[in-house]
Order: sequence, then structure tokens, then C-alpha cells
Amino acid sequence: MMSKYEITNLGLLHYFLGLEVKQGEGEVFVSQKKYSLDLPKRFGLVNCKSTATPMNMNKKLQQEDGTGKANARSFRRLVGGLIYLAHIRPYISYSVCVVSRFMSNPSKHHFGAAKKNFTLLCWNVRYGILASYVSNFRLLGFTDSDWGGSVDDRKSTSGNIFSPGPGTITWSSKKQVTTTLSSSKAEDIEITTSSCQFCPAKAAGLLLSERSPVEGED
Repeated sequence: MMSKYEITNLGLLHYFLGLEVKQGEGEVFVSQKKYSLDLPKRFGLVNCKSTATPMNMNKKLQQEDGTGKANARSFRRLVGGLIYLAHIRPYISYSVCVVSRFMSNPSKHHFGAAKKNFTLLCWNVRYGILASYVSNFRLLGFTDSDWGGSVDDRKSTSGNIFSPGPGTITWSSKKQVTTTLSSSKAEDIEITTSSCQFCPAKAAGLLLSERSPVEGED
């Protein structure tokens, strides 16, 4: 391309839009360490206590919880940052999906639930996604859904994740569009949604299973 266009070779990619990229022999590691450290500073959560889970699974969030209104602008900034972090952190996808439902009219309880995600990030800022060469490619996929998990409209939440072995290549957590009348119907919708992710996930897995380039080859 340099023979056809006026471009400059900047070498290997190391940092791009908050993503830190480390490329090694047959592997690429993507993390958001700096972004994970900077985001809590904006909300005064630097010295927060660590926790093992991103949210309390025994308490359901609802629109009207009687705890009073929170600052909507700060809440949207907080959740927006968490959404960006969820690009390489599958384990917070569900909790971020839940709190993002209250962007227009958040309460103090919603704000507290969103802040709880940062207590999980306090001790795993170095976590990321490792994409490496796979000698024996085997695509693994996991799907699940609750039934009527949303207190306000009784809609279910779908979730899926796909991995070729090491690392993870695609994941999702999203509230279903329709209200289902049974848990089996909620599962059917989730299976259909996950099948749409299967082909892209398989293509990405096949790329990771190709032969590593020999030094000197193009």
C-alpha cells in the first residue's frame, strides 16, 4: 500500500480508544487497564472495597423503588463508561444490561447498583481478552435466559457467550423484545438469538486456528 499511497507505517498497534493491545508470537492480548483505573477517579470510587460479584442477584431493580431520584447526567456518564468496559469484560455484561434500563429516570438505588460494578474492577483491572493460536479448534457456546426477570414489564433477559477454547470472541446480554408466557418460550427465543451469533463466532474461531505465519512469509 505504501507504493500506491502516501502513508506512514506506525508499527504494531499498542493503544487505541482506551484499548491496550499487546501482540506476541501467535497471540494478541486486549485490555483496558488505564481506562479501568481512570473511570473510577471521575466518580470518587478509587478506594472502593473489592467484591466478587458485580451486583446483588437476590434483589430485582425496578423503575419506582421509592429511594428518590439520582442525578441523571452523572448516572448516564457512569453507565456509559461501564458499557465501554463491557467490550472486553463478559462478566459484567448482565449487570450493565440491567442498570442501563434506567438511563432516563434513575433512582439512588439504581446509582448504587451501577457503582457496585466498580467494586469488582478494583482488583481485576489487568483482566482482558487473550486471542491465541488454537491447534484443536472447538467452538463452545453457552446460552441461558431468565423468565420474567424484569419487574416492570415481565420481560426476560437472554445471554450467550462463545469461545474457541482460549479466550472469548463474542458475548451478549439483552432483554428480550416480547413478553413470554413460559420459561420454555423464553429459552426458545434465546436459542434463536444465539444461533445468529454462531456463524460469526465460528468464522472468528477458524481464524484463530489457522497456521501461525512462518518468519519471513507474508
